Amino acid sequence: MLHNLSANNIKEKIINREITSQEVVEELFEWICLKDPSVKAYLYLDKEGALLKAKEIDKKLNNGDKIGLLAGIPVAIKDNICTSGIKTTCASRMLENFVPPYDAFVIKKIKEEDAVIIGKTNLDEFAMGSSNENSAFHVTRNPWNTDYIPGGSGGGSAAAVTSDMAFMALGSDTGGSIRQPSAFCGNVGFKPTYGRVSRYGLVAFASSLDQIGTISKDVYDAALLLQVVSGHDGCDSTSSKMDVPEYLADINCINSKLKIGVPREFFGAGLNPEVGNAVTNALDIYKKKGAEIVDLSLPHCGYAVAAYYIIATAEASSNLARYDGVRYGYRSQLSEDNIIDMYSRVRAEGFGSEVKRRILLGNYVLSAGFYDAYYLKASKVRTLIKSDFEDAFDKVDCIISPTCPSPAFKIGEKITDPLEMYLSDIYTIPANLVGIPGVSIPCGFTTTGLPIGMQIMGKYFEEKKILQIAKLFENETGFHLKKPEIK
Repeated sequence: MLHNLSANNIKEKIINREITSQEVVEELFEWICLKDPSVKAYLYLDKEGALLKAKEIDKKLNNGDKIGLLAGIPVAIKDNICTSGIKTTCASRMLENFVPPYDAFVIKKIKEEDAVIIGKTNLDEFAMGSSNENSAFHVTRNPWNTDYIPGGSGGGSAAAVTSDMAFMALGSDTGGSIRQPSAFCGNVGFKPTYGRVSRYGLVAFASSLDQIGTISKDVYDAALLLQVVSGHDGCDSTSSKMDVPEYLADINCINSKLKIGVPREFFGAGLNPEVGNAVTNALDIYKKKGAEIVDLSLPHCGYAVAAYYIIATAEASSNLARYDGVRYGYRSQLSEDNIIDMYSRVRAEGFGSEVKRRILLGNYVLSAGFYDAYYLKASKVRTLIKSDFEDAFDKVDCIISPTCPSPAFKIGEKITDPLEMYLSDIYTIPANLVGIPGVSIPCGFTTTGLPIGMQIMGKYFEEKKILQIAKLFENETGFHLKKPEIK
């Protein structure tokens, strides 16, 4: 039963020679074969590559060579992050056979630190969705109850970590795609500051919002993986040159006079009572530890979802224009008389309905005569939301809210109502519009046994403080230790 350990625990066992890296990989793949048919977290598994890397790590240990920070830890990768020699499909027919000739920056970094890549996880097509029901290949299920969705778009990564089919995972977060599935599955999901982690090699959805982050079983593992993937990259002009602090150092130390902001707009109509109570109880724990709870207002956050879906779809329509069957992507086997008809057939057959919906909306808001009415206005709203957060952070150290307005919902429950689906990201979207870091940590369970997530947001590049605040809560509770019984 090694698979239920944390990433750091398994690393220590490998380093202390209690078990070999190869044995860890072999046991993990046996567990995946047993459980993934029920959960369907993976799109592709690379057992051969994982065993080769594990043997390399065991050889290093036998020879007394230096090993990396992630030595022997099996890591799952969301399938919109490029992996050299391994398919990167974005869960789309458009890229069904795409094998990248290079590694994303984050993949290069984790390989240098001796992580073992075990496979690529399912997602909503091109990271567009909140339920994982928009994958072209299959629907991933929530390990806590397989009738429910695991969240999106990174539901595959979150489900893999929750069901112990990976010790940690990399994901991408455009409007909550790490934090929302982490809340629904009971993981720690961390979205860093925009620019803290290079986006080189991440297949773009909305370039000004996308950010690579981590999904893990506990806060310590989040700090460990974030330490490895953070830092400047010359291949990404938006990548920050700021120094990366030691996230693991002093992770259990935090100022007892912490000021926590609680935005009243995040606790209003539409919030599930069980979710609201769990977060309120969590705030009481912080109060007992000496923190001051400060009532706040973020008055323009009510417009965040509308602004997000204008900006995100506009950028998506531009980024996805390259998939025309000539330069990139799927090519229809049926011949057409002219190139326009050929493009139309390729995109009609290659993209799913949610991607088409967003491309159409994005083209509309960018079209002549509508730019000022939609895109420009949404950009101004984004600036106002940013000002709200800057004013708030003048008064408090962090902002705490529910991660999502409700726990996970049933598969198919909202698939015919895209607007209701979009509202499940209502509390996570503001952090992407502003570019600040945020983490979702488990803070309770519903009466039906589904996890509830709490979001902690902080100032730009204050990932270390957020990790310390999250660890303080984790040390006082045991929600992250509870495991689902997967049938």
